Amino acid sequence: MADSPSVASLDRLSLARLYQSRTTTPRDVMRVVLERVRGYADPAVWIHLQSADAILAEAQQVEERQAAGEALPLLGIPFAVKDNIDVAGCPTTAACPAFAHVPAHSSPVVDRLRAAGAIFIGKTNLDQFACGLAGDRSPYGVCHNVFDPRYISGGSSSGSSVAVAAGLVTFALGTDTAGSGRVPPGCNNIVGLKPTIGLLSTDGVIPACRSLDCVTVMALTADDARWVCDVALESRWPDPPPPTPLPGGIDSDFVFAAPRDEDLEFCGDAEQARLYHQGLARLERIGGRPVRIDFRPFREAAELLYGGPWLAERYAGLAEFFAQHWGDLHPATREILQGALRYTGVDVFAGSYHLQTLRATCGKTFAGADVLAVPTMPTLPTREAVQADSIGWSRRLGHYTNFANLLGLAAITLPNGLTPQGLPGSITLIGPGGSDLRLCELGAAWQQQVNLPLGATGHRLPELGATDVLAPPRVPAGHVRVAVAGAHMRGQPLHGALRGFGARFVRACRTGPHYRFFAFLHLDPPRPALLREVHGGSAIAVEVYDVPMAGFGALVASVAPPLTIGTVELEDGEAVKGFLCESAATPKARDISEFGGWVTFRQRNELSR
Repeated sequence: MADSPSVASLDRLSLARLYQSRTTTPRDVMRVVLERVRGYADPAVWIHLQSADAILAEAQQVEERQAAGEALPLLGIPFAVKDNIDVAGCPTTAACPAFAHVPAHSSPVVDRLRAAGAIFIGKTNLDQFACGLAGDRSPYGVCHNVFDPRYISGGSSSGSSVAVAAGLVTFALGTDTAGSGRVPPGCNNIVGLKPTIGLLSTDGVIPACRSLDCVTVMALTADDARWVCDVALESRWPDPPPPTPLPGGIDSDFVFAAPRDEDLEFCGDAEQARLYHQGLARLERIGGRPVRIDFRPFREAAELLYGGPWLAERYAGLAEFFAQHWGDLHPATREILQGALRYTGVDVFAGSYHLQTLRATCGKTFAGADVLAVPTMPTLPTREAVQADSIGWSRRLGHYTNFANLLGLAAITLPNGLTPQGLPGSITLIGPGGSDLRLCELGAAWQQQVNLPLGATGHRLPELGATDVLAPPRVPAGHVRVAVAGAHMRGQPLHGALRGFGARFVRACRTGPHYRFFAFLHLDPPRPALLREVHGGSAIAVEVYDVPMAGFGALVASVAPPLTIGTVELEDGEAVKGFLCESAATPKARDISEFGGWVTFRQRNELSR
């Protein structure tokens, strides 16, 4: 069958709207997914596919759970799993047939996603035992880049990135030790979220380097990656680091560091260099202020991963299997692991001491910047070039990634345009441990700015503000969710004050259609407020933020009368705190409900003067 005309983009929000409208069901979507998977030209994407019967049966169970009233934040969302992550009853191979076994239990991350209504499609290909960044080291075949099959897909999470970029699934799980959750998304024009180590459980993950491994999320949008991570995490998002103070009281959303020009490496690829510098200019347009840093300490830390005792940890994770099955390993895997045997206990401690020093040095970057913006990789090589020098190319591809887990950092990889040859460029934002939510927020703002096609699907970001029927990401412990409708919105005069209270952006949407919207133009600065109506009313554009409890108290204390803080209902039924006004004050205010929002009112009001 051909694609259903109602099923186009598989991004989470587009599917949520289909399900809300009752124009399609999870089983309908899974039939489309199965047809796309069967028709996709690259068989190396998958190591194991669930049967059509199993996929449709899981979709039917999800429909029945929804009908019974169960809240399913990932209702009917198809996903894939890298084949070094356990799924109960499904073979785990780590791209080594001799290692294949069928686990009795799934990784907790997989269990949480399926419990939330996501539907498992299959296990994806990878560089054997997650050793490699090019995607060329698997006996199950070599995945092709979705834009040009002559180029690499990136690794080790090769199949996961291609499955998302080709529009076969909504998201996929990968892993990241040296960059395996960032390089493949960068090669294929999608988002890769590499959380802080420990944020997502690594139980049920075949170790590559156990102390550095983390589960990653690959998705079409930064919002989808955040949503999936919110469902998959064990407890709650970490408290974000405080915003970086700016000199002279400058009001800006964030500060981003970038390597000095002399520290940049593009392997002679002028187009990737051009896209990276274009990306830095985009960061400024979404509210960033740049600073340049000495990148050499980060590179020194990166060298420890394959030139230090952490290589021995790769061997230690599965030492007994490697010793017994040496001849069953891919030649490049054997060569890497052989290097692990030369390290001693003394080397381990010496390396640990050196890394502590580098962590302190590199950490100074984040005392003066919120994020570090780097190219995801220097260039995108051909498969032929990589086959001629597999180990050399994996080292080169890790130039901007190998240090992140050693230094305890979080990262998000984002699409950054296409070269004249039609090949993707990519940028990665790196933050201190615990900055995951902030990175997702910046990633969402970034994608609104670049508005590129999602992967190779040809679809664009869904428009903001339409009703989203799925439960929103949970409110972090110790925070209050607040809707702002006027002077505290992005680009408005009190937004800096809201940031100072520790607010973190959640989404832009509208209220329920129950409000009148009044402008109090005598206040300094002018600002609006909502008034709930018993009958009738309008839906008003708002921005939603999570504010720490102490910051929320400060926000309440700053409210100018006759405004007050009360409960506001959003278009999807979520109840949050927001700016209301005393009804007795409305005769002296201007009713601006017809404009549907503060920004529109201000724009039209300025133009009419």
